[in-house]
Amino acid sequence: MDESEAHLLRGRCINVSVRHLHTIPDNIKIMSVNSVSLSGSHSVSKTAVPSITLIPNHGVKGDAHAGPTVQHRPLRNARPSDVNLRQVHLMQAEILQQVSKDPATGTKDIVLKPGQLGENITTQGIDLLSLPKDTRLLFVDGKASSQDAPTLRLTGLRNPGPQLDAMKKGLKDRFLVKDSRGVVIGYMAGVMSVVEKGGEIRPGMEIVVQKPATNLALNCI
Repeated sequence: MDESEAHLLRGRCINVSVRHLHTIPDNIKIMSVNSVSLSGSHSVSKTAVPSITLIPNHGVKGDAHAGPTVQHRPLRNARPSDVNLRQVHLMQAEILQQVSKDPATGTKDIVLKPGQLGENITTQGIDLLSLPKDTRLLFVDGKASSQDAPTLRLTGLRNPGPQLDAMKKGLKDRFLVKDSRGVVIGYMAGVMSVVEKGGEIRPGMEIVVQKPATNLALNCI
């Protein structure tokens, strides 16, 4: 990225070609669910479970962040009547592997398990961060029809919070994309979504991507 492009992006919370900073392994060809997690409390981490149930315009059944209005505490305290655009959080397993390594040495120095960073769905084989706003993700079990598949619509990026540094000093910084001058221009802490069609999601289910007609970048929400 050249300096003029970085200047245009400075101060905006958006995703910028993050797909070039991490790779999907060649041996993973199918976009699928790696793990699912939930928590009934507003803790940073969620617990991996055998399955989760999506409720339309609500979120994950039994999860603290589910609800038609905003549940994220800082946002709820400021604007409690706002629509909840953060019902379901998704994170790529490939990014968990990437940020578990010391940026300077490339040596793994922390174990990050699915759900530990607060995501409800950990994926593999899909570059979530490169998808446009309003992309729909359909979760299909084997050869089942996608017509009635549980469906999420992407709404924005997650802004990594300071609580990540409580797990390991400097961990938050590993989720930031910076230009050559150290200015933050993008984030890799996963994507947020809302539930359009309910149903059960389990590890191993395939993910079908339906992109919208317009190609708008995901913003932090």
